[in-house]
Amino acid sequence: MRFTRLLLCLGLAGLLTAPALSAETIDSERASFELETVAEGLKNPWGLAFLPDGSMIVSERAGNLRLVNPKGKLGEPLQGLPNIVVKGQGGLLDVAVDPDYASTGWIFFSYSEPGERGNSTALARARIEGKVLVDVTRIFSQKPKVESNAHFGSRIVFKGDGTLFLTLGDRYSRMDDAQTLDNHHGKVIRINKDGSVPADNPYVNTEGALPEIWSIGHRNMQGAAMHPETGELWSGEHGAQGGDEINIDRAGVNYGWPVVTYGEDYGGGKIGEGFKKEGMETPIYYWLPSLATAGMTFYTGDQFPKWRGDLFVASLRAETLSRLDIEGERVLHEERLLADELGERLRHVVQGPDGYLYLLTDQSDGKIIRLKPAK
Repeated sequence: MRFTRLLLCLGLAGLLTAPALSAETIDSERASFELETVAEGLKNPWGLAFLPDGSMIVSERAGNLRLVNPKGKLGEPLQGLPNIVVKGQGGLLDVAVDPDYASTGWIFFSYSEPGERGNSTALARARIEGKVLVDVTRIFSQKPKVESNAHFGSRIVFKGDGTLFLTLGDRYSRMDDAQTLDNHHGKVIRINKDGSVPADNPYVNTEGALPEIWSIGHRNMQGAAMHPETGELWSGEHGAQGGDEINIDRAGVNYGWPVVTYGEDYGGGKIGEGFKKEGMETPIYYWLPSLATAGMTFYTGDQFPKWRGDLFVASLRAETLSRLDIEGERVLHEERLLADELGERLRHVVQGPDGYLYLLTDQSDGKIIRLKPAK
């Protein structure tokens, strides 16, 4: 693999009408590509989604939601967001556009919600009118609220049947809650787009269980994507010290945390009972040491034909974009991209409607960076 030096050219922060980052060709195992900065001046961007007109909507963890036009011009923060706890890992988190946006106009966003007994992850929907959010409605709130500034999750993924998934963290101090059904800590939940509970959720008839729960035994999932062929949810979650995971997230399955894990406690020390236990699912892929996995997406576009079907996973600590070669339910091979060329924490990776890949860098002066085929 041949890596070449990037040439950084500065433009007007947040008001770019042309790429500010130019690169010589980066040769990876299956494709040669270049990097462009689409927009910059974002404060710790967290989520990114595309609207039908080609513009982007970006969430900043500091509590702002912004529109970015197709030429990279960064708009002023939209008004009308609910109260948000911006502290530690909390703030404004993911943002997603309703697949039926043309008829509904809904966008969805997750955030850290304050309450009398602490905070928790919440999910709301709204419409955009000019520079204002209207019809803002909270449709889900994680229970119970606790005093914690860590492990909020969360990614929003639409299932395709009118329902959506939201991944939720264990809140760090409440990791044992991930194994019980009377709370939303360390869970994936599935709800309808109005917040109601689907009748076929796995625990709707289980006494004492919260009916929104889809799967249990998770730590802190900041990545999730629908498999383009099977329609199943794949999730990525942070391990402790090591043990980041990729799972195929199925109804009613227990993914083990904190009973089984490939990680260990910070500073050393065993967590749980080992790597495997009957009745608990093992990941299809894991990392030792930890990458601090974040957003992920399956590539289905035409710009990089040899990447089609691969899973891309952004990472924070390792500052890489991992390409996982997928065959069925197995990961055959991993290639790590951009550690040398970019060297920035990557919060998310999204495939755009143009077939390019878009990255969010997790910085106080964060960027949207586009991967496109080499000329």
